[in-house]
Amino acid sequence: MHTIITEYPQFFTATNLEWKKLLKLDKYKDIVISSMIFLVKNKRVRIFSFVIMENHIHLIWQILPGHTPEAVQRDFLKYTAQRIKKDLLKNRPSYP
Repeated sequence: MHTIITEYPQFFTATNLEWKKLLKLDKYKDIVISSMIFLVKNKRVRIFSFVIMENHIHLIWQILPGHTPEAVQRDFLKYTAQRIKKDLLKNRPSYP
């Protein structure tokens, strides 16, 4: 079993499936940002920088004690994806 040192900032990238440009609209960027704010307020991460592009994001963040990178990444991506999916189903049901 590997021990992951979490006290150092880490580079994290997440891409949309098939590089779809889901993050082109500002409302979806806002969902990503609100998800990051939640993680910071709940003392799960410290975020040093981020960039949101149409089809992927980059973060430099530090996972705070008591949390694992896998759990934080999973929760961040799941929550963000669910909110975007809910909006797409409501407002753009034919979106591929």
